Amino acid sequence: MIKKIIIALKPPPKWQKIAIIVCGMFVGLVIHTLYVSNAASYMSNDPKTCLNCHVMAPQYATWQHSSHREVATCNECHVPQDNMLRTYLFKATDGLRHSALFTLRGKEQKQTVQIQEAGEAVVQANCIRCHSKRNEFTTLNTQDFDAVKHGNGRFCWDCHREVPHGSVRSLSATPKAYVPLLDSPIPEWLKNKEKGEASNATQK
Repeated sequence: MIKKIIIALKPPPKWQKIAIIVCGMFVGLVIHTLYVSNAASYMSNDPKTCLNCHVMAPQYATWQHSSHREVATCNECHVPQDNMLRTYLFKATDGLRHSALFTLRGKEQKQTVQIQEAGEAVVQANCIRCHSKRNEFTTLNTQDFDAVKHGNGRFCWDCHREVPHGSVRSLSATPKAYVPLLDSPIPEWLKNKEKGEASNATQK
């Protein structure tokens, strides 16, 4: 079966060299895109990964100055923690949606990041997961996303609205937010070559 598919997809002899070149260019472009976008960082738990998208600077800065900084990363609040498959599936789908919106400037794209319904369900579940011991004698411990959506109770952030990101959430509202600079995707050897050529041009 697989052999038949390969034979069917194989280009005619006179197009094979061109097909190989085109495939090579496509693979190279994909690898370059993954490298420049720092795609491997999305597999980690490092909050600095969120800074790959510049509109996340206020979220990173406000989290960094919050009480949650010492006990929870971005993933521990915003990504499902019940099983690894769901964790990475959610990261992939949510990340691709964000990438598409900001790259293609979709109509939902705003300078202020706004959580979607799927994200709200995850955050509510993670609030309960982390604080269940503290809230075990209160009804808050049973107010999951579906219950609140049906009018039974409140979301945790209805009361704790400024935890951990405060009330300031847009780029224009936090113009001087301190965040680490991203590493340059340009390799060192290329930077050195550019410096050398610039100094030679200056000497001439």
